[in-house]
Amino acid sequence: MKRKAHVSEEQVRRMILECSSGPNLHVKLELVDTLERLCIDYHYEKEIENVLRRVHEEEDDTDNHYDLHTTALRFYLLRKHGYYASPDVFQRFRDEEGNFTCDDNNNGTRSMLSLYNAAHLRIHGEEILDDAIVFTRNYLQSVVKHLQSPMADEVCSALRTPLFRRPRRVEARHYISVYDKLPTRNETILEFAKLDFGILQSLYCEELNILTMWWKELQLQDHLSFARDRMVEMHFWMLGVLFEPQYSYGRTMLTKLFIFVSIFDDIYDNYSTLEESKLFTEAIERWDEEAAEELPGYMKFFYKKVLTTMKSIETDLKLQGNKHVDYVKNLLIDATRCFYNEVKWRSEGADQVAATVEEHLKISVPSSCCMHVPVYAFVAMGNDVTTDDAINWGMAYPKIITSSCIVGRLLNDIASHEREQGSSSSSSTVEACMREHGGITKEEAYAKLRELVEESWMDIAGECLRPAAAQPPPLLEAVVNATRVLDFVYKDDQDAYTHPSSLKDTIHSIYILSV
Repeated sequence: MKRKAHVSEEQVRRMILECSSGPNLHVKLELVDTLERLCIDYHYEKEIENVLRRVHEEEDDTDNHYDLHTTALRFYLLRKHGYYASPDVFQRFRDEEGNFTCDDNNNGTRSMLSLYNAAHLRIHGEEILDDAIVFTRNYLQSVVKHLQSPMADEVCSALRTPLFRRPRRVEARHYISVYDKLPTRNETILEFAKLDFGILQSLYCEELNILTMWWKELQLQDHLSFARDRMVEMHFWMLGVLFEPQYSYGRTMLTKLFIFVSIFDDIYDNYSTLEESKLFTEAIERWDEEAAEELPGYMKFFYKKVLTTMKSIETDLKLQGNKHVDYVKNLLIDATRCFYNEVKWRSEGADQVAATVEEHLKISVPSSCCMHVPVYAFVAMGNDVTTDDAINWGMAYPKIITSSCIVGRLLNDIASHEREQGSSSSSSTVEACMREHGGITKEEAYAKLRELVEESWMDIAGECLRPAAAQPPPLLEAVVNATRVLDFVYKDDQDAYTHPSSLKDTIHSIYILSV
């Protein structure tokens, strides 16, 4: 498979080079979009960057030569890659009543779908894109029942999750089946996408084999029966953040670390007393096996396993020459502090009187540990990509990471609200929102929180734009990827991590089914 894939990879590379020197903008954009949706673009980062840089350097008024689909696709790809593109290019597609019109009668649905996806890369204050989302959503909802596959599949997927927000490997699996049905498909690209998917699928299964043996050797289920056993789901989560083959060890490391973070969450949130939580936090801060002697029995065994695993990870990273080893321990210590701060906050009744959602988020954002996912990914990406300054920047909750955390916190709270009502951990941002707005219903609170989620996505899109972007694109992409997985896991008001039955088909398609 690898030999065949290498041949196809080079054939596709020649296509990109030939296309990039040609005059046809539509062909260039379609090729880049296809490679990205099939998730084989990581083989051609420099080539794609060169294509889009040249597209961006052209005058915006060149869009006047193109239809709505091409204009929207140009806007989408440039924004996705951090280039600013003006939303004013869509003004000429509006009629006197403000409706969006399509000059491509044969592919009106495709054009509206492209505009819908492009508009979801809006930033604050872009009213024309706000209007475009409302108009195109209504349009697509009205026509979807009359469409045939594969366009019907495309529209349904977009209405559920706009293209920019979909996890890369989930989208790759979906789009391979869509692209296979297109009469305009390129057989070389399709073959390479299928080969690459199979190669990575095999690698992911090898990683799961390693992780499963590690998990069984820990024997934690014998001592922590209350904790969620989610090895496969956690690995799926982490490959959503870093999917590329060169990060194989990083995925394994991240999965181990966040299995521990998940158990921390179960201990602090559902099982331990306040005093036990304090003892465990202090023991983690000491980072010393002797500290285990002061812990309850179930914590003592777990604590020692954490230290042993962390020592092994630190040894591996040092052998790889990773200069950021110390952050592995420091981030885990920070996670326990965040959990304990929330437990203490709740025990004092502060969560019950938080006057606003913003006030609640000051505590509940850190305890979501959504910052820790991308920052651990920074560590895993190694010296060629990451610096100490970048890791410290991430740990300081810059705007893009805070926004990612808000997406995760709010969607989690909405998904778990019904389940946790009446429990000791039930006072969430939902209750805070209901208090803030004078006792509105929970459904009204959900709607307001979803508005905050949309605003956070705008912040994320804005923070990725050059030249103001604070970090290199690979690090920002890790934050965006982490947010995509949060959106996927908590989609449709479900907590698919706690109740993973809804993930079964997706996981089966990523790890088992051949394409």
